[in-house]
Amino acid sequence: MASMAAVLNKTPFLSQPLTKPPASDLPTAAVSFPSKPRRCRGAVRAGLIAPDGGKLVELVVDEPRRREKKHEAGELPRVELTAIDMQWMHVLSEGWASPLGGFMRESEFLQTLHFNSLRLDDGSVVNMSVPIVLAIDDEQKAGIGESKRVALVDSDGNPVAILTDIEIYKHPKEERIARTWGTTAPGLPYVEEAITNAGNWLIGGDLEVLEPVKYNDGLDRFRLSPAELRKELEKRGADAVFAFQLRNPVHNGHALLMTDTRRRLLEMGYKNPILLLHPLGGYTKADDVPLSWRMKQHEKVLEDGVLDPETTVVSIFPSPMHYAGPTEVQWHAKARINAGANFYIVGRDPAGMGHPVEKRDLYDADHGKKVLSMAPGLERLNILPFKVAAYDKTQGKMAFFDPSRPQDFLFISGTKMRTLAKNKENPPDGFMCPGGWQVLVDYYDSLTPAGNGRLPEVVPA
Repeated sequence: MASMAAVLNKTPFLSQPLTKPPASDLPTAAVSFPSKPRRCRGAVRAGLIAPDGGKLVELVVDEPRRREKKHEAGELPRVELTAIDMQWMHVLSEGWASPLGGFMRESEFLQTLHFNSLRLDDGSVVNMSVPIVLAIDDEQKAGIGESKRVALVDSDGNPVAILTDIEIYKHPKEERIARTWGTTAPGLPYVEEAITNAGNWLIGGDLEVLEPVKYNDGLDRFRLSPAELRKELEKRGADAVFAFQLRNPVHNGHALLMTDTRRRLLEMGYKNPILLLHPLGGYTKADDVPLSWRMKQHEKVLEDGVLDPETTVVSIFPSPMHYAGPTEVQWHAKARINAGANFYIVGRDPAGMGHPVEKRDLYDADHGKKVLSMAPGLERLNILPFKVAAYDKTQGKMAFFDPSRPQDFLFISGTKMRTLAKNKENPPDGFMCPGGWQVLVDYYDSLTPAGNGRLPEVVPA
């Protein structure tokens, strides 16, 4: 089979494998198929779902005005962005958070924290469960003074955006952490990375991004905006789009889920359901497989013909990862509405992780899918809950779990999978395609301590 790059040259934005985000030590093989999806009102309808608020909010300055805007930015007070701030700017600039038009002002921040939603001027409600905010410290606040506009700059001091009609307000870190994660226990990865040492103020306003965000890491061709995804989905004649969020390598249980989901949608009356395979590309915790290695693993899964390129669109979702369980999974679902998805697949403990202090999961494994079925502002989205799949020893492949013969099934946890890969051992035949497994082995091999006993830096695939 041709490589992914070769396939992409023929048909842009093609397929890649999938995987559900398991918690730290949950069965990586525990995936599923839709059972009784929550249906929108009315019969099956063709066409893409409308974005939240009715239209995509795209915040990149038109090319003819970029030079002028860069000149304006040079005259304004400056706020330097962290890497995670840049990722959120990327999210905002392309309309993933539509109808949000910039970093949150206090009213938007409070609605998000307390209601997991935003009320629009017309009285309608859209889901918004995680704060998209920009923190500044006392010195930066003093430097802004009475200005109503600031320039946002990257780590090299280059202007990347202008924030207009700004509002500065207190950053209630403890309340933000408690309401987003349900705990203030130490060791929450995103909190330690982006909140604990952040400034004590938040600055919100209308955002103008000076140029499209690029990472120049060889993966930009996969970073399709909601508008680009909608164009591709319409080009393919999609009458249903089912989205799958992933931040892990793909095994054959995930593929079973994807292909069976499409079969179910065809049985429901759709003519051309398309899979949006959407790996998360922003910040992830240190023990997650880096994006470049995941994409390489996905390539091998595609080369082995696990998924059909004609009915799969792959793209990188630029959001950072919170690991905030039922709160965060609402954000993951809402963002995919803006990309055109009207079905969202949710599994066991979505966006979850192990408790950072105690030996247990941080969230109830079933709460994510229950919350999605009730979440304000997600009524237009069909939720597809999982049914568990595991390795069937009698068939030598991944299959849906049969409770009448539990002794025939093997659950391979994330820890077990990582241990096998680190030890260069093979999983049971039929668990993952050989090429995809070899990428995992190569990744963990790249982390083997050198002669001096030190772990090398993680290198791109």
